[in-house]
Amino acid sequence: GDYYKKETIQWAWELFTDIWGLDKDRLWATVYEDDDEAFKLWTEVTDIAPHRVLRCGKKDNFWEMGETGPCGPCSEIHYYVGDDPQNQDASGVNVSDEYWELWNLVFIQNNRIDVDTLEELPAKHVDTGAGLERIATVLQGKNSNYDTDLFLPIIEKIESLSDRSYRNEPIPFRVIADHIRMLCFAIADGALPSNEGRGYVLRRILRRAARFGRTLGLTDPFLYELVHTVGEIMGGIFPEVVEKRSHIEKVIRAEEGSFNQTLDRGINHFEKIVSKLDGKEIAGADAFKLYDTYGFPLDLTQLMARERELTVDEDGFNVAMSAQKMRAKEAGKFKTGTTSTEWVTVSEGQDSDFLGYESLESESKIRRYANQDDHILVVLDQTPFYAESGGQIGDTGSISGDGVDLKVLDVKKENNSFIHICPGAMGKTGTVTCQVDGPRRQSTMNNHTAAHLVYKAIKTVLGDHVNQAGSYVHPDYLRFDLTHFEKITADQIREIESKVNEQILLNTKLDVTIKSYDDAKAAGAEALFGEKYGDEVRVVQVGDYSMELCGGTHVERTGDIGSFKITEESSLASGVRRIVAITGQKAVEEMQSNAFVLSSLQHVLNTPPSGMIERVAGLLREKKDLEKKLKQKKYQPSSEIDLLSGAEIVGDHAIIIQKVSADTMDELKGLGDQLFNKLPSGIGVLFMEGEEKPSAVVVVSKNLNGHGILAGKLAKEIGGFMGGGGGGKPNLATAGGRDNNVLEPAMEKTKELLTEKLKG
Repeated sequence: GDYYKKETIQWAWELFTDIWGLDKDRLWATVYEDDDEAFKLWTEVTDIAPHRVLRCGKKDNFWEMGETGPCGPCSEIHYYVGDDPQNQDASGVNVSDEYWELWNLVFIQNNRIDVDTLEELPAKHVDTGAGLERIATVLQGKNSNYDTDLFLPIIEKIESLSDRSYRNEPIPFRVIADHIRMLCFAIADGALPSNEGRGYVLRRILRRAARFGRTLGLTDPFLYELVHTVGEIMGGIFPEVVEKRSHIEKVIRAEEGSFNQTLDRGINHFEKIVSKLDGKEIAGADAFKLYDTYGFPLDLTQLMARERELTVDEDGFNVAMSAQKMRAKEAGKFKTGTTSTEWVTVSEGQDSDFLGYESLESESKIRRYANQDDHILVVLDQTPFYAESGGQIGDTGSISGDGVDLKVLDVKKENNSFIHICPGAMGKTGTVTCQVDGPRRQSTMNNHTAAHLVYKAIKTVLGDHVNQAGSYVHPDYLRFDLTHFEKITADQIREIESKVNEQILLNTKLDVTIKSYDDAKAAGAEALFGEKYGDEVRVVQVGDYSMELCGGTHVERTGDIGSFKITEESSLASGVRRIVAITGQKAVEEMQSNAFVLSSLQHVLNTPPSGMIERVAGLLREKKDLEKKLKQKKYQPSSEIDLLSGAEIVGDHAIIIQKVSADTMDELKGLGDQLFNKLPSGIGVLFMEGEEKPSAVVVVSKNLNGHGILAGKLAKEIGGFMGGGGGGKPNLATAGGRDNNVLEPAMEKTKELLTEKLKG
């Protein structure tokens, strides 16, 4: 309400012409055809030439957010970027690429009720949108957004990494520069690559950028090396890119490295598909295999297909995807039995009212039951048994009554019904007594509350980028999966343990309430990304330390947990770590067991615990030194003479290719060292057969390094001859293969390769 059309138009023109100095004779303004007020204002409050103010229709100059809701006329400012300013024409605005829209001034004055009905808004406001990249392009006198200082430093960095020219092949450079900016912003905001939701959008974009890198010869992970440059450009207005640079680099490097492992194989499979095509369309099943086996998003396959003037059967891909999702859903779904399973209805009414938050026993009525294999499935009107959900395992216990003697082994949830899985006898079906195994439930509650505490501790220690990726709460342990792109260090593990145990010692009383979802989120409650919640949610709060949406069972006070110990940290998948921990009596038993081992080692090593690390390190050093001496004794001077005696001369250089006897790669490298020291000028490759796979060591004299002949590059090619790979330093490198049967042909190809290198 502080300003409206007059001020907006006046200030926009002032910024463009007086402050930024844009040429008035290249600027055009458009207004909605019925907006007489805006049309008149342009010539009253600015000095634009009247013939440069144009009336346009609804398509170009009436802004709407959707079929209903706030909307209104808009006024756009366009700029002529062509080479002939004397030949401008109003007919080119909104049509020709030579007229760029720089700014849209939207006057929100209406509310759309339906297709035919608009109403005036009592309070009107302005919503403007200006194109940062386009304005920068015009101000800097460039022809493309990518030639401005918003993109060019990134492109120049890509040029230095690839040793290729942007001017010669601009498209890959532009795609990579655009994608790395998006990745930096999104990851800095907390998003992470994954297979679902927004995470899959990131994964698709990163993989698309990585594939364009391959077209520039960038076969190793490189995108993470661009993060610093993005920070230098955008850090002033988006400081999170700089503050979280290390995290962004680790996420991108890990994700790209993981994809690189399958990218080459996926490209090879794509080539096989194309080579076998009869027509111009790639089958949906083939596109799905590229997605499912090699991690190729559909749009990446479509991009590669378009480069070959091919199409992809998207409908067929979607059918294959739906079939896989259905298989996964059915595999994970609890099955009440085969089609022959018949439920026997005992009583009518609602079922499965859960009493287990307050009580471990109840008097209940059987609503229905069924026989399945050796078990009886029972549904009750009310139950104290927790059904497996939210990562927490189901309760066990007993159901008894007149003629009823059932042992509850597990409880599953199907729709909203709790199905008790029981062996035992089912006689008369009146009222029954339900009893939950109390000690087992207590252990489960200990671990569930500990899972909440550990989540908060992990975010505190590792950073806010961490999100829960899954959990499993069992009476004997808890398992917690989290998004994090590097191994959690021993120091970090200790810090997480300390923070959880601090909360246990405080003996804080838990506060469990029912709130609306919006109120709970506004209060700061953690919700699992992708999880579906109702209008009302259960909120579990531990003082001012932790607050989560959770339907599981928990302790009364944190002190009930007793103690907490992490027993395992491992990698579950790319970017996902797993922690396993124990609490209560299990944690005490673990600590007692560790103390016994430590005491036994103290006796064996005759060293106090404080000196044990140094003592063991010393023993390992002694072992390594002895092994080294043994290996040195194996090498006989005669082997040097044997190696050199088979040399062939090409020009002024020697070529040595031999198959030698060696037990290990270290022995083979030792022979390579000897050969290098005796080789005045030349290349030597020593092959050996392993138990199943062949290996080779490549040595290149230093003078040939100066001519661009490097052992590491040769090893990579020679490894390829053996169905594997290789690499190493310029003077000495190693290669490995997959099958001893290819050793002889590989030696022949190696001879041809080395001869060609030396003759060249």
